[in-house]
Amino acid sequence: MKSSELQSIKQRYSIVGNCEALNHALDVALQVAPTDLSVLIVGESGVGKEIIPRVIHESSPRRREKYFAINCGSIPEGTIDSELFGHIKGSFTGAINDSPGYFGVANKGTLFLDEVGELPLATQARLLRVLETGEYIPVGGTEIRKTDVRIVAATNVNIQQAINEGRFREDLYYRLNSIPIQMPPLRERGEDIILLFRLFAMQMAEKYRMDKVVLTEEAKHMLLRYKWPGNVRQLKNITEQISILSTERQITPEILARFIPQDQETTQLATLHKEGDHTFENEREILYKILFELRSNVNDMRREMSTLKKQIEDVQGSKAAIQTTIPTVSAMPTMPAVTANIPAVAPSLEDAVAEEYIDPTPELENLNVNDWSRQALEKALQRNGGNRKKAAKELGISDRTLYRRLKQYGLDK
Repeated sequence: MKSSELQSIKQRYSIVGNCEALNHALDVALQVAPTDLSVLIVGESGVGKEIIPRVIHESSPRRREKYFAINCGSIPEGTIDSELFGHIKGSFTGAINDSPGYFGVANKGTLFLDEVGELPLATQARLLRVLETGEYIPVGGTEIRKTDVRIVAATNVNIQQAINEGRFREDLYYRLNSIPIQMPPLRERGEDIILLFRLFAMQMAEKYRMDKVVLTEEAKHMLLRYKWPGNVRQLKNITEQISILSTERQITPEILARFIPQDQETTQLATLHKEGDHTFENEREILYKILFELRSNVNDMRREMSTLKKQIEDVQGSKAAIQTTIPTVSAMPTMPAVTANIPAVAPSLEDAVAEEYIDPTPELENLNVNDWSRQALEKALQRNGGNRKKAAKELGISDRTLYRRLKQYGLDK
């Protein structure tokens, strides 16, 4: 492609940069645009993959037809088939009307399937059939429909690894990958980083009517050394933060260090891994991790329960030891009559009713305190001038119980 044509494309789509990898990606996009071949765009998150499908569509014979960009990762698994292939009225709860789906609406146009690696396996099978035959069946329908749609897909995951883990169909990968386009990460674009910073700084200055921030030479070197795991999106965010929050318009390395994360060695996001690196993209590994944590929690609970049980046993043992040292009533010395001065407690209604049927004093007799009980009765009668009712009240017993005691001790005469 001629340099003038390439610059024209960059100006039209506001593409900034002159690195060879970026120019090659644009060159391939323009060459494949006149055809109907499927295109798979591969690159890390934030590198600007969404620009390539627009370049392809608007440079193709389909440019006057509809173009839809669909984020496959944002559509729930339960509804994605309906969104893509349509559905028949009544095929599921909420299907109050027929829907043609994106493949029906975009007939003769272009569909950009972003994050295609997130598609469920069942949806991948449907997509493969559309790519091979141009036919599909709406959800809940029986009639085969035809469509003529150009597919451009993009992903930021390692498709080969997904295939090995059984999360992506190998036949669909080869069908989508008719023409591969690799978008370079920002850290490999060299001086493009400085050009992009200038662009974003100028946009902020024009939008908010402020002075543009400018990098010193040392700050430029600092930008070039950073690995930019978030790519162009991260650079734009940092430039906007500096433009708003920095009081200085001349950006030095000291100022820049407040906005750039300290971990400058990070080169990849969680969705991309080197071959052989550990990854939790495999659901089985995630389950193993959860089970391991649960087992650890159960073991901790067992140790805590064992400690608590031992503490309870120690407390119970101490209580038993204390009880064995308390002298029984039978072992106590005979109490003098002065104990009759214990203040009487008026019996409750419940106690009064119970005394009609249960005599509480036999238990005391079994404990060999008959002498003490007799003396207490005699002293109470003496203090109350022989008035049995007053004596019973003083002792805190009912009249009936007092009469029984007097008869038992031969004091009723």
